[in-house]
Amino acid sequence: MFHNSMPRYEILSSDALATLDSGWRKIVTEIGVQFAKPEAVELFAANGQKVDGETVFLDPEFVLEQVAKAPSEFDMQARNHDHDVHIGGDSMVFSSVYGPPFFRHGTERRDGSLADFENFAKLAQTFEVLDSVGGVVVEPNDAPLDSRHLDMVYRALTMTDKIIMGNVVTGTNAEDTVAMGEMVFGGREAIEETPFCISLINCNSPLRWDDRMLDSLFVYTQARQPCIVTPFLLMGAMAPVTIPAALAQQIAEALSGVALTQLINPGAPVVFGSFLSNIDMQSGSPQFGTPESGIGLLATGQIARHFGLPFRGGGGLNSSQVPDAQAGYEAMMTLMPAFLSGTNFIMHSAGWLEGGLVSSMEKFVIDVQLLEMLQHEFTPLEIDEASMAFDAHSEVGHGGHFLGAMHTMERFRECFYRPFLSSSDNFERWTRNGSKDTATRAAEIAEAKLAEYEEPEMDEGLKEQLQEFVSRRRTELGD
Repeated sequence: MFHNSMPRYEILSSDALATLDSGWRKIVTEIGVQFAKPEAVELFAANGQKVDGETVFLDPEFVLEQVAKAPSEFDMQARNHDHDVHIGGDSMVFSSVYGPPFFRHGTERRDGSLADFENFAKLAQTFEVLDSVGGVVVEPNDAPLDSRHLDMVYRALTMTDKIIMGNVVTGTNAEDTVAMGEMVFGGREAIEETPFCISLINCNSPLRWDDRMLDSLFVYTQARQPCIVTPFLLMGAMAPVTIPAALAQQIAEALSGVALTQLINPGAPVVFGSFLSNIDMQSGSPQFGTPESGIGLLATGQIARHFGLPFRGGGGLNSSQVPDAQAGYEAMMTLMPAFLSGTNFIMHSAGWLEGGLVSSMEKFVIDVQLLEMLQHEFTPLEIDEASMAFDAHSEVGHGGHFLGAMHTMERFRECFYRPFLSSSDNFERWTRNGSKDTATRAAEIAEAKLAEYEEPEMDEGLKEQLQEFVSRRRTELGD
């Protein structure tokens, strides 16, 4: 976990915040928000909110009263407590790519498999810069549909000892995730006190929360496992084309979801989620790593702090088909604002390719390199008398060089960050070594990391208990 103590980059004036405040209030009172789960609608109605079918018309002051019940910061436990994390404040937690159905390695692009999921779990465990393997790092299409969540959660819990993300495809999947967490972490009371998983609950933007997402939200919130309530906004498709309008919609959707969590279980941890980008107005295709998405990140970080909530956003998002220069610069367009805005939880930190359709081994390694460099760049500079190196000036004098100076000799091993992926060889040496581009070097590093992976220890009795649970539930689910 990285602590980002750099100043936050805030772009919204007090007048701008006031205008956005007026905008979300008008949306929830005049247009309302749909909740496609009767229990959710009943909760709002029982607390004095106007209801018309599935649509709830919210009193903004009521919403803010509920939001105020949510903690601004909370802890999460990992199986290895050295990997415990804190969500909120100046902490930044990084999780892998989430959701792609396809896998890419080298020139091969195909359906994702359970073996691919395992390899990403190994990489996430091996690279220290990542705090979680995440959830559906790649869809294991060769596993039975109704029970593949068991395979993924089991592997996340056994092949890594970091925090995990819960499965949200159905409420049943969420219940299975919670049950497995209770086994690993010592029962319901232990996970309610300190959560072990965090889950993505997407709004079906505009202004609708679907039943399956709400089913999972109810399960996790009742168990006090944090949910990232996230409007899914692509401007021009699921939101208006102006950034301010999209931000107002985002606030309305996110706060309505946060309010629901507090009606279900007051004080339950929750995260203000943001997934904000735009479509290509010529083709209609989603675009990622755009200036608009960067601006949205900077604004949303400020907005989340305004409401006293932890914030999720950013990641190595891009629209490129391969791990090339476009993939790199578009990823930086959303990773850099994530640091500048003080984002607390970053999904899609490593491996995202082709607009989120593909999980890529090479892109995973490239993103890890970007994260390491950004963390180094966002570590505050220490300036003291020793760092002024006056003795080195005295030794070298006028017109000399510092390469052989004592100050340099004492520090040369650790004075600069050394990228593990970049090449600074001269052209002749680079050619002799095979003229390898970044993607080729990344592929070699991925293979080397997989070869050195060691599964973290787990009590064999506990592992057998998990295996028995997975086997029993698979049978019960009909697979």
